[in-house]
This record gives sequence, structure tokens and C-alpha cells, in this order.
Amino acid sequence: MAPWLPSARRNPGAGDALTSAIRVLGDADSAALRALVSLDPVANIFMDAQLDVTGSARPGMGGSLILGRFEGSLLVSACWIGANIVPINITAADAEEFGRAVKSLNRTFASCFGPSEAVMGMWSVLVEGPQQAFSVRPNQPLMTLSGAPCVEPAPMLRPSHPGEYDVVLPACAQMFEEELGYSPLTNGGSFYRSRVRSLIASGHSLLDLDANGAITFKAELGTVTPRATQIQGVWMSPGQRGMGKAAGYMAAVAQYALGLAPTTSLYVNDYNAPAIATYTKVGFEEIGEFATILF
Repeated sequence: MAPWLPSARRNPGAGDALTSAIRVLGDADSAALRALVSLDPVANIFMDAQLDVTGSARPGMGGSLILGRFEGSLLVSACWIGANIVPINITAADAEEFGRAVKSLNRTFASCFGPSEAVMGMWSVLVEGPQQAFSVRPNQPLMTLSGAPCVEPAPMLRPSHPGEYDVVLPACAQMFEEELGYSPLTNGGSFYRSRVRSLIASGHSLLDLDANGAITFKAELGTVTPRATQIQGVWMSPGQRGMGKAAGYMAAVAQYALGLAPTTSLYVNDYNAPAIATYTKVGFEEIGEFATILF
């Protein structure tokens, strides 16, 4: 997860109009937002999890807010605005309108992620905004598994425990740096450290250690709701790669995740052919496409 970035200089309240059809959601919109999220609880897992925490369409934390577009009185699409931009049921037809609404807030962000047509449609507007993109990843297969894995799960995989934080953190940071090109621990990385501790405490950090106590494989359930989980942070020690172990480990991650919710999901860069092949071998099926803009 990316660290919190400076909030907007303009902080509209619920009911403030941003465009003719888009406004900031408030408490009275909570049931409508839940219904919208329920249309696709896998793609909308981030928002589903936020609603589990806040219970409201008005987050009331850290300056976050949610924009909604209405057709008459019906909420048809929405967008989480916090450190990250997360579209909810935004189609190609209304993505640019949301992009203009987000741009008008005059905020800075760490990322925008979600269904590709929504993210890339918003980006076509935000590209002219004050932030440049660090990386644009337009094609990330969204994959799910709802039944038993097709591969025998590795029995060694288990949840990490708090006493293993000093082992887990470096592996998480190495995975992050391999993926993004810089360390999340730069300037202390207090948010990232807290995030890793939270994943361990919640039982959502999974690992296997070798005989010397070093991590062989690790993954996290980055988001968990009663309806779905999302696997993130998959990483294998460089010395263990290419030995045919990844599928068994991923099957074990999926098996653990399916004990928490009926569907588990992940999204992966389209150029990572070995990872996609592994996930497919385990039984994951592509159901859509995500995109990520990193600022």
C-alpha cells in the first residue's frame, strides 16, 4: 500500500456538486453505495472493505471522500478519493467525467487502480493534471479462484507471527523494490512498517521459512471481506526461483484465502508470463483487466 500523500487544499462536503451529475457522497448514500459495490464484490473489494470499516459512504478519516455519479436518484458509479483513486463501477462512458471531477479537487495521489477502462479513461484527463505518472500499467489480468486449487498445496506455508516481523519486513521491502524500483523504507517508511505489522497481526501474512529461518516464499491477503479476498505481495527468494515450487505455494495461499471468503483474487502485470502461467496452473481464471497508474 502506498503512503498517505498530502490532502486537497479544497475539501468539499457531502452534497457539494462537482459536475452536473457527480457529487460527494454522505451518510444518506451508504445503502446505495453498498448496492453498487455488490454488483461486483471482487473488482470492488477495496471499497467493500472500506465500508466494512466505516459503515458509511462518508469515510470521515484522513480527508478521504467518495464521489458518486447519479442518474436521477440512482447511484450508478462512484470513486474513492484518498491517498489512492479507486473507481467503482465506472464505465468508459463516464470515466472522463470522473477524471475532470478528480482533477478539480487539486489533490495529489499515490496511485489510481481498478478496472482498466475506468482507470485509463480517467488517466486520459488526469495526464494533463499537476502530477506526472511514475509508471502506467494498462493491462493487468484480474484472476479469481472459487474452488479447490488444481495443484497440491504446499503444506509448509503458514501465517507468520508477530515475532517474525524482522524477517517478514525485509522480504516485503525487497518484493516492493523489485516491483517498483525503489524501497518503501526510504525516509523511515513508517506507514509501510505499520502495514506489515497489521497484516501479520490479522493473520493475513503467509510464509515458509528455510532451515536457517530465512523466507523461502511469502504472500499477503492485502484485502479481505466476507465475500472475497485479494492476494498481494507474492514473492519467492531469488535462490528458490525456477525450481517448480511456486504453484504449490500459491495453491496453499489460495486454500488459506478460501477459508476466509468464497472467492480469492489477484491481479498481475501482463508482461509477467511466468506468474500468469503459475496462477493458471493453480486454477485461477482471468475474469477481467485492471490497470494501475503510479504517481
